[in-house]
Amino acid sequence: MIIDIKNLNYIYNPNTPFEKKALDNVNISINEGDFIGLIGHTGSGKSTLVQHLNGLMKPTSGSIIVDGINISEKGSSLREVRHKVGLVFQYPEHQLFEESVYKDIAFGPKNLGLDDKEIDKRIKDAMELVGLDFESLKDRSPFELSGGQKRRVAIAGVIAMKPKVLVLDEPTAGLDPYGRDEILDEIKDLFKKEGITIILVSHSMEDVARLVDRILVMDKGRLVMDDTTREVFKRAPELEKIGLGIPQITKFMRRFKEKGNNIDDNILTVEEAKEELLKFLRRKKDA
Repeated sequence: MIIDIKNLNYIYNPNTPFEKKALDNVNISINEGDFIGLIGHTGSGKSTLVQHLNGLMKPTSGSIIVDGINISEKGSSLREVRHKVGLVFQYPEHQLFEESVYKDIAFGPKNLGLDDKEIDKRIKDAMELVGLDFESLKDRSPFELSGGQKRRVAIAGVIAMKPKVLVLDEPTAGLDPYGRDEILDEIKDLFKKEGITIILVSHSMEDVARLVDRILVMDKGRLVMDDTTREVFKRAPELEKIGLGIPQITKFMRRFKEKGNNIDDNILTVEEAKEELLKFLRRKKDA
């Protein structure tokens, strides 16, 4: 188990008229190699939760243990925790500041006290993992790049730290469809190649359905669902009740079945739907 969250509570502005309970008795266990989707409507507690995972926020009560380190305890090494848990915020390109792509990605590894040879290797590896050409881009200003490239530079800067857990808070926000698909494909490849634990915060049910194996659903600061992707999306009425939905293709296949068509409607992606509809058409043809 890489992260163990027990009875986690967080209150904004305690003992004031603006007091608000953002996390309410949250319990989650995350294993190494998990690919998790974290979903919930705006204000459900998602961002507050992920900022607890590397010690940016401290619990009001409860505990968070990251790879054996209890963040909640006095004297715990937050520096070490932040090496283990890399957090990529929404619009991470706003955090770019160096004069070249190379220097920006090198910032984190340098702070780890690594030698130049290891830093250079980490930068090359991180750029390759996010689909950036090292030779043509290393000396370019990150501010000259496209939105998608800036996003990848920012993600590469976190990957170069070699965290055990990568938390991505809406990594495709503001990108065009092509840029979004590129980033998501690279995240998927990163998971396959590195076996890193990934937590993806997203409002897109399609992206979550396509990528993750397990979904955590937040509502009003509480964890209300924790199950496999397929099982969570079977609970459409409950999701809709808290302001969420299911992938459009899943909705289409369920309506298609309701019209009397003999198909498996437990479908999550367009690719799965295509295969199921082709089977359906072949059965009709052979009947």
